[in-house]
Amino acid sequence: MHTPIYELALGADFARLQPELQDYFSLAPGSGHYGVGEGVFDVVGCRQPWLRPLLLATTGEQAFFPEYGEDVPFRIENHAHLDPFGRSSLTARREIFFPGRTRLFHDTTSFDASGSRAGLVDYVGRYRRLVTDLNLSVTAEGRLRGVSEASRLFLGPLRVPLPEALDAKAYAEQWWDPAEGEHGKHRIQVKVIQPQIGLMLVYAGHFDYRLEPYPGGITTPGFLPGGARPDRWESRV
Repeated sequence: MHTPIYELALGADFARLQPELQDYFSLAPGSGHYGVGEGVFDVVGCRQPWLRPLLLATTGEQAFFPEYGEDVPFRIENHAHLDPFGRSSLTARREIFFPGRTRLFHDTTSFDASGSRAGLVDYVGRYRRLVTDLNLSVTAEGRLRGVSEASRLFLGPLRVPLPEALDAKAYAEQWWDPAEGEHGKHRIQVKVIQPQIGLMLVYAGHFDYRLEPYPGGITTPGFLPGGARPDRWESRV
């Protein structure tokens, strides 16, 4: 059995996560299961009307979207697998059910040990053209915090690092709230902030989570269902 990528990245700190978070982040390639989360975003999207036309132009990437809403249902699937380059990875496919339109948001997070610092690298969008390093930490309460750092664009053969003045950083926090609902729920909060613009995107909400078996009992470590596969893979970091 492969080690889950968040355990690889956090090392001994993985044991400091809330037990429910350890369960959530323990999905590993070859387990024969995938994760399904269903819940509601209290807030989700872009709050600034003037910024929405720019985000509308990027919707084909299936990573950003111009809508904003409150109490918006969503669904996420998590698939642990080996990517085509042999890296242990977690691909997430999110569906956000705005009134009259469903938006998709895809990414693949891979554990990469090829450079001087082993860690998680996040490939965003259906073409995986935007790439960021993830810096993880565990709070005193056992919550998981993550910050995206040092973004790059891959445009054909070009690798284009985004300067700090233009780069947008995502600040994420996930935790288990035992007081939410009848039996407790997972909660997540993410803010994407650009230095010149400010808050670009936000989503925060709660969800229930379960594991489902792959059809036919598939346990191949490299298996990824067709609906979760990107239109293009990227090996560069």
